Amino acid sequence: MTGVPASAAGGSGAKPVRGGKLGTAAVNQASLWNIANILTMVRLLLVPGFVLLLFHNGGYDPAWRSFAWAAFAIAMITDLFDGHLARTYNLVTDFGKIADPIADKAIMGAALVSLSILGDLPWWITGVIIARELGITLMRFWVIRHAVIPASRGGKLKTLAQGTAVGMYVLALTGPLATLRFWVMMVAVVLTVVTGLDYVRQAVVLRRKGLAAERAAAVERAAEATEEALRAAAGTTVGAGAASGPVAGSVAGTTDVRGGVTDVRGAGADVRGTAEARDAAEAER
Repeated sequence: MTGVPASAAGGSGAKPVRGGKLGTAAVNQASLWNIANILTMVRLLLVPGFVLLLFHNGGYDPAWRSFAWAAFAIAMITDLFDGHLARTYNLVTDFGKIADPIADKAIMGAALVSLSILGDLPWWITGVIIARELGITLMRFWVIRHAVIPASRGGKLKTLAQGTAVGMYVLALTGPLATLRFWVMMVAVVLTVVTGLDYVRQAVVLRRKGLAAERAAAVERAAEATEEALRAAAGTTVGAGAASGPVAGSVAGTTDVRGGVTDVRGAGADVRGTAEARDAAEAER
């Protein structure tokens, strides 16, 4: 369980360019049937085969347990190869992203549960490892909107320790080797817990950073919207001011004309009044 989804692409018939990587066109024409996905499917098929071999003849036959160990070893090796091929050749498909982690956890979970059923492995060890794997998987989905939790060196070392310890338990070992496998499993359990806590810490930090970035982006968008609204309002005010100049001039001009007419009428009235007064004086004489 490397934590790196193995996926596949490249059904276009394109050949790898120098350097061992496919071009962009080949990656965009990803096909389901390619070497990385095929290895993932083989690992999925090995899960029921491994369980049948382990439980054959009562589950305690050294020969059949050796066959089960071979199936388990092949499954773990294919996990290394399909991940390497997917990273090297950029073979990415949705099937690979989903199937690879399922295959990883299926083979390990089947081995742990089967060994506990046979009484070779304490159930608490099985519970700790499975709970950790399921918890980390759910946590990855919890923070996937903000960031992807990368596979750490500790996680890879944990995977190696788990595979080695479980493989030793699958074999019918006795004596000092049986004691050794117990301590190897204890190392695997410690690494499982420690790396699990580290993943929790990373998930919390990444989620906080993601939420902070979202809030900052929301504030920035609100500031931009406010600035645009202010600019629009300022443009409207300026336009209204520019339009008021001619209108005010027209109104002032109209007032001046009316005033002039009034003055003319007043002057005419004064002239008339003077003529009437002169006529009246002449009549009295």
